[in-house]
Amino acid sequence: MSRREHGDERYVAFLKGINVGGHTVKMDRLRGLFAEVKVDAPRLESVESYIASGNIIFSSASTDIRRIEAAVASHLEAALGYAVPTFVRSLVSLARIASTWPFPGTEAGSDGQSLYIAFLPDAPNAADRERIEAASTATDSFKVDRSELYWLCRTRFSESPFFGPAFEKLLGTAATVRNSNTVRKIAGRFCT
Repeated sequence: MSRREHGDERYVAFLKGINVGGHTVKMDRLRGLFAEVKVDAPRLESVESYIASGNIIFSSASTDIRRIEAAVASHLEAALGYAVPTFVRSLVSLARIASTWPFPGTEAGSDGQSLYIAFLPDAPNAADRERIEAASTATDSFKVDRSELYWLCRTRFSESPFFGPAFEKLLGTAATVRNSNTVRKIAGRFCT
């Protein structure tokens, strides 16, 4: 049966810390772990991965993203022995995220700049949003839209002063970051 016959929604989970920092997980194992997750009784289905950095696409009968995130994170921590912050978006939301360019006056894909998208657990409140966006510099620009932070980096990612722990300190919460090219490719492949 297709997912339309099931009535299931398609989602993507962006996992933090997979295949970095000594936390190596083969994608076939990760897909198997996802297939074991139960949310409101039925298991996740039609599980696929996209590149080996913790991008998992799946179907679920549940429409409660919070419950899905909690079930996945709990199952992965039990199976892997460490916390795996999990950020789930519907494919409908992912299509919007992938097409957003929140930096008027700058051109997407210009030489020497890259767009990164940080997936956050919640939309920041107005004060946090202002604080984050005010941290923009000549090399790093930040724009919050819903529960994503768009980061225009005009230098090499690893050379930015926001690389690594400074980024989460700026956000004040856990997040996982993907290059916008990866997000657009996932959207192009799975959101059609």
